[in-house]
Amino acid sequence: MDAPATRSFTPARIAALALIALAALGLVYLRAASGSGSVAVPKGAHAGQLTLHSCSYGTEHGSYAADCGTLVVPENRHDPHSRLIALPVKRIRALTAHPGAPVFRLQGGPGLTNMDFADASRYAGGRDVVLVGYRGVDGSSVLDCPEVVSAMKHARDLIGPAYFDSAERGFASCAHRLREEGVDLAGYSLPERVDDLEAARHALGYRKIDLLSESAGTRTALIYAWRHPRSIHRSVMVGVNPPGTFVWYPRTTDEQIRKYSALCARQESCSSRTSDLAATFAATSRNIPSHWGFLRIKPGNARVGTFFGLMHSTDAASPISAPMTIDSWLAAAHGDASGLWLLSTLSQLAFPDVQVKGDAAAVARTDARYARRFFASERRQRSLLVGSPGSDFIWAGGRLLDGWPANPDENEYGRVQDSKVDTLLIGGNLDLATPPQTAARKLLPHLPNGRQVILPGLGHTDDFWSYEPRASSHLVNTYLDRGRVDTSLYTRNHVDLKPDFSQTRIAKIVLATLLGFAGLTILSLLALALRVRGRGSLGRWSGFAIRSLYVLVLGLGGWFLGVLIALTALPTVALDSAVLAGLSIGLPVGLGIYLAWYRSELEPQAKAIGLAGSLAAALVGAWLGLHSVAGLFGVITAAIGATAAANLTLLGLDIAWDHRRRIPVPERHVLLEEEAGDRRFGRARIRPRADDPASTQS
Repeated sequence: MDAPATRSFTPARIAALALIALAALGLVYLRAASGSGSVAVPKGAHAGQLTLHSCSYGTEHGSYAADCGTLVVPENRHDPHSRLIALPVKRIRALTAHPGAPVFRLQGGPGLTNMDFADASRYAGGRDVVLVGYRGVDGSSVLDCPEVVSAMKHARDLIGPAYFDSAERGFASCAHRLREEGVDLAGYSLPERVDDLEAARHALGYRKIDLLSESAGTRTALIYAWRHPRSIHRSVMVGVNPPGTFVWYPRTTDEQIRKYSALCARQESCSSRTSDLAATFAATSRNIPSHWGFLRIKPGNARVGTFFGLMHSTDAASPISAPMTIDSWLAAAHGDASGLWLLSTLSQLAFPDVQVKGDAAAVARTDARYARRFFASERRQRSLLVGSPGSDFIWAGGRLLDGWPANPDENEYGRVQDSKVDTLLIGGNLDLATPPQTAARKLLPHLPNGRQVILPGLGHTDDFWSYEPRASSHLVNTYLDRGRVDTSLYTRNHVDLKPDFSQTRIAKIVLATLLGFAGLTILSLLALALRVRGRGSLGRWSGFAIRSLYVLVLGLGGWFLGVLIALTALPTVALDSAVLAGLSIGLPVGLGIYLAWYRSELEPQAKAIGLAGSLAAALVGAWLGLHSVAGLFGVITAAIGATAAANLTLLGLDIAWDHRRRIPVPERHVLLEEEAGDRRFGRARIRPRADDPASTQS
């Protein structure tokens, strides 16, 4: 008699296990890759040590030869016993054999990395381009503050006492935790950052360097010029941020909005919707709608999104450019609040993760004296068009001053100092973040060798980099090479206040997508349930398609349904909440895979175990997949994780049950033939034996 045989591992099951293993390995790789690239202090290193190796650097014009390495610096130069920290350094090599003075790039922010500069190829033709990581952001010690991020994500409104209180507690808790971990917060200041750059200059062997800075990075460039003037050849600052301007003043904001109001009056498409754009802003600001249909609008979020949306006049920062934002306010004034809903929702999604919060706090404290004066003034809310959302948000209504500790360097460069360094100030006349008139009034008189270029029709720094790159590159390179200001390649930007693609239209597309996928998921699960109830099971290929591909659609639709619920009824639930995503993705994926696996001949106990196992495994897999990558792409990896885990669980149950049965091969063939005959002639099918928990197949 033949030995007992089982059908535990069929070719189909082996292939399924291979696919599940491949998906799991992919998630593990993504998780490992997201945690790689950190910088560490080499063993036995000393302050000022720079180690480099050959590498390549990707730019908008392809890969360039570069040197990559690590610079070791003291964490706190005021403390002779300070620990050492490491900063990344990248030098994109000049294409010429006889390069000019190297250019050190200084990113804005604050709280943003200084290691990403795809535009380096615009300046590497005749000089090295050097990137030195910012301490607190790019180095071995990062001032991450999940406590503050959580406060933002769970805020009912990003402008209001409740959020300000929670943000203050978050900053204080973060500072305390970092100190407990051995971080010396006294070392995280702009003067210390400047001395890092100086240490890199010295270690690289450069006699003098050029500086190319933007926005908040221009403050670092200013302090560098005041602190080490002999090290700088020339300095170009885009979107200039002189002392005191980490606080946005309502009067200056109103002045910039009135410039748009003047543009509106000259454009029929805009003037036909309002006789006075500034007045429309003021009236709508006093009564921002609380809902768009059944969707909640957080007024403070809408104000914050509006403030940052008005910074750029071109499409460089879409979907929150100034023309699109203005269009949303005009639409709201006529009863369509969809654009304000989009601004509110984007603010809740984007702003919590856009900065390293500890660095943003440490850098902002450079203007602590100005902020204290601003938030102590009872007159700051008078005669405003949109209020002071930028300052209220960044400073948490002034609570940042108490939540984050003072720095010994914060008052050292609180006032503008004279500088003889050759300096070019560049700004757009519509720049809401760093208005050029502020630089002209506060800074230019202190620069005897300073020049200023105001570009008409442009806003903040993204406009400079994206609008007519050939003209901007020529302007910068000509000044750095010869000290000459040449704007001859520029043409005036025409700001059209009737955008081709509006925020109101985007909002309606987003809502239709959310409703469509959510409805598709609900209807699909109902259809699957009705089909297996009527036919006993899905077909082999239908089941395979559901279990391998369509469940990803179910997971995405489930998440959209969860987001809709949060947007409607759960104002303090973060839209990227792991719990929200895990439940809303895991449950429909687990249920869909169970329905594709289900067969009516299964014992009730087997069905219950299968359902519970599929749902539980899908929830665990969604959780693990969600944490394999950062950001909204985690929704996709969560669906993949849920799919792999649920399929693996049901496949394991099938294999275990088949292994327990151990039906001999001849008996198996007889049973199958008898069952096939019974079905052909309408006779009752043979039921599984009582000692069989299930009769299953993959």
